[in-house]
Order: sequence, then structure tokens, then C-alpha cells
Amino acid sequence: MNPLQSSLLPPSTAGSPRLRVATYNIHKGVRGMGPTKRLEIHNLGLAVEALDADIVCLQEVRRHHEGEARRFSRTQFGPMGWPSSPQADYLAPEGYEVAYRTNAVTRGGEHGNALLARWPLGDVGHHDVSDHRFEQRGLLHVPVFWQDTTVHVVVVHLGLIHASRVRQAEQLARLVRADIPADAPVVVAGDFNDWNEKLDGVLAEAGLLRALGDDEARAATFPSLVPVLALDRVYTRGLRCAAVMVPRGGSWARLSDHLPLVVELEWVG
Repeated sequence: MNPLQSSLLPPSTAGSPRLRVATYNIHKGVRGMGPTKRLEIHNLGLAVEALDADIVCLQEVRRHHEGEARRFSRTQFGPMGWPSSPQADYLAPEGYEVAYRTNAVTRGGEHGNALLARWPLGDVGHHDVSDHRFEQRGLLHVPVFWQDTTVHVVVVHLGLIHASRVRQAEQLARLVRADIPADAPVVVAGDFNDWNEKLDGVLAEAGLLRALGDDEARAATFPSLVPVLALDRVYTRGLRCAAVMVPRGGSWARLSDHLPLVVELEWVG
């Protein structure tokens, strides 16, 4: 049995009228610094499986990294060492389709956003929204063919500087207005880094509303050990939020500095 399996939401099924979406910043699959750094990508695979989501939106996903692969080599760590495949492919449960695009190229490797889905995917789009030379950021745009509906999903990871985040959110709003049919449902999910809660109004201009539970509370996901900030979010257009869940506990807190956010959405027709 998967030790991370959550009982807060019932199992998701292919014929369910609800679309379950999860967003998770996986911190490149490692935790800690220096000699205490540890590899968590294998446990993150169990975490993604436990979320049981139709669509999983991931940030800080490694495509490769030479230094980490050497440090956690399979020669030293055996099967629990650095995976031989890119992290997005490694984390995808059996039968899921995978989309990945690089946001940042760094010394020895690269990382970006990924989308895993148990439904077929359309053409994968990537939009560079880097605002300055110190942060490389991008938007991953993928149509997901859910039942008889095409849902446009955008995976985001916005910048650390407030002014940059606002400009990136404005670019995101323009993308939704210009590139996605007006009658198509939209899901925007990711790490918004919006600690000061300033982006809801910007995204509302494109018809994007934040997914909140019945009590309208903002679900805190960061830092994972004692979450106080709602950095990880889902915004929607044409879909209604029916449920919100954040897995908690020591097992989840050790995997990343963020907790995942899971929402269930219903078609508004």
C-alpha cells in the first residue's frame, strides 16, 4: 500500500463528472543542502500516484543535471539513485501522458514545468515570460482532451520579484484571451510566488477565478513543514471548484518545500 495515499478525497475514476487537478512544486526532486542533501524523487513518485489526479501540474522538474546524477549515482545508491529518465517521465503513473518544456538552463542541467495526465494531450506550447536575466520563467500550455471536452491547461511558475510577477500574470492573461477559444474551459495551475496576494485581480481580467473551497479560505502550501502562504494555486474559467485539499503530515513535509494542492472541478454548462 502506498504510505502517502490520502483518504481525504475518494478515488478518481475515468467516468467521474469531476476533473481532479493537482499542482506541485517538487524542488527538483532533492531536499537539503551540502552533505545533508537527500534524493526524494522516488518518494515523489509515490506522492504523485497518491494524489490520483486526472491532471498533475509540476514545477521545478529536472530534465537532467550532471552534478546531481553523479552525486546520487546508481553505482553508489543502486536502484534508488538518480533516475535514468527525465523526472517528468519518471514521475508519471502508468498510462499517463507527459508534456515537459524547459524554463531554465543552468550549470550542468535544466529544469522547467511538466504536465502529467490520464487523458490524451494536444500540441504542447511554451511561452517564455522571463522578466530579467536573473530568473528564467515560462508557461507550459497544453490542451487536455477530458471526456468530450478540450480543457486548456497552463502550468506556471512565476518570479520572486513582485513587479515581475505582475508583468508575467499580465502576459498569462493575454495568452488566455488571445490564444484560447472564448468558450473553452481553462485551468491555470502552479507556483505563483504571490505571497502578498496581488494577482487575483490581474487574472480576473481574463475571466480566471481562483479555485477556493466552500469556506473561501486560501489553502496554505508553503513552507511545507508549517504552511502559512498560499503560493500554489489553481485558477479556472468555465469550471467550478467543488473541493480543495492539501495533504499534510511529516511524510509530505519532507518531500519538498511546498505541499501539493488538489482541487476537484465541475463543468459549468
